[in-house]
Amino acid sequence: MDIPMIELGSSSCGEELVPPWLKPMLRTSFFVPCEVHADSHKSECNMYCLDCVGHALCSYCLGDHKNHRLVQIRRSSYHNVIRVSEVSKFIDISCIQTYVINSAKIVFLNGRPQPRHGKGVTNTCEICCRSLLDNFRFCSLGCKLGGMQRDPGLSFVLRPKSSRDWLHGSESDESSTPRKVRKMSPTMAIDRWRWSDDEGGKFTMSTTGISPGTPPIISYRTSRRKGIPRRAPF
Repeated sequence: MDIPMIELGSSSCGEELVPPWLKPMLRTSFFVPCEVHADSHKSECNMYCLDCVGHALCSYCLGDHKNHRLVQIRRSSYHNVIRVSEVSKFIDISCIQTYVINSAKIVFLNGRPQPRHGKGVTNTCEICCRSLLDNFRFCSLGCKLGGMQRDPGLSFVLRPKSSRDWLHGSESDESSTPRKVRKMSPTMAIDRWRWSDDEGGKFTMSTTGISPGTPPIISYRTSRRKGIPRRAPF
């Protein structure tokens, strides 16, 4: 399904396009009581409809949005976040730092200004100055949106997946998340299998054969042979 896009308001963004639901979603207040179902149990609004682009929804509102594109907003340290697996279906989140919370990758909706930085910080968000890993430019969806005013090369438009991406099932967030380098000692090689980062952290068949292990230490020194026992003289 094609996602309609709209141009940013500023002409400095050139031809960059943004989905029409992104700005309203970033401005929406979540985790507030639902105005329609305020008397119902668990009527907290933590859902958003990308097709209707209205207010936040509670679980009781979902019946009116069947077959619509819905995303769930979550919270981390009093900040709104969304799972990468949900948002990456609709927009490109490259250049945005992702985090892992409860075993799931997430991105923050809006910036979190950080005026003071610890020692050794070498990279910060271009908009709110939040400290980042070196591979990223922004800390949230909102900060990337603001960065598009300065950099016409940025975009939220999804890029088509290559045949390699479809083969290995990689998500759009893989390119924006640095991968940890795994080191393997010779003793970790089992038969002809080895650990490969290139294949998404799976065991793959080694084309170079069995990894050479440390040869066993062989001692060529033999024990000294005792001489013929002699009886002490009387």
